[in-house]
Amino acid sequence: MTLNPSEKQRILFDAHQCKLTDEETAQMTERLGSLLRQVENFPLCDVHILVERNTRSNDYSVKVTLVLPGSSLVGNDHDTFLLAAFDRCLAGLEENVHAYKDRLGQVPERQKVGKGTHQDVDPDVSPDGAAIEAAVRDGDYAAFRTATLPYEEPVRKRIGRWIERYPDVDRRIGRDLKVADVVEEVFLNAFEAYAHRPADVRFGDWLESLIDPAVKALQGRSEAELENINLVRSAREAEGGKKMAWE
Repeated sequence: MTLNPSEKQRILFDAHQCKLTDEETAQMTERLGSLLRQVENFPLCDVHILVERNTRSNDYSVKVTLVLPGSSLVGNDHDTFLLAAFDRCLAGLEENVHAYKDRLGQVPERQKVGKGTHQDVDPDVSPDGAAIEAAVRDGDYAAFRTATLPYEEPVRKRIGRWIERYPDVDRRIGRDLKVADVVEEVFLNAFEAYAHRPADVRFGDWLESLIDPAVKALQGRSEAELENINLVRSAREAEGGKKMAWE
């Protein structure tokens, strides 16, 4: 099915275990309008819509693939109501399109630098470098986190902006994933790799370089693996509470 005469934007429907009515395809085509307007200037734009009826669960699985130059963006969802699943796919894809455009020219960071609003990971108070090194030397992660506490809030703020580049991760925040999980992943990685950090790079800049790998790693983590991170964080917070009570 072709959306416009130029054939730059094509919509292709595929149905398994079911048959789409003319009304359903018309409704889905109409709902694509906002998404397609965002990519109307690209030389290539194909939309592949796969609908499968699940007889066991009595619902629809919907997969929408947006093919753009050099990349294919995918949205998946399922629901007993076909259009409900389709709409959620579109919502995710619109976020992915924003991220795709940003990656083409790294627009957000260039704009922030130009406006002077780019925020480095700088601590609120001066950290104790000797305490950080001692904690790493002793293999004491709780002590390491205490020593690096001045960096936690700047890292948290940077992560909050960073995950906007990963809509799949952003959608999970508040559900099975927390920003605090990403923060903990960054500091766990820093603790393990501290001995190999570049000597000529500021500690805050080095921590920032660990954010992207942490976000990507958490993308594929199972709930059980995320629970392990939660346990590490909970144990550290409990230990911190004990120290504060002792003091």
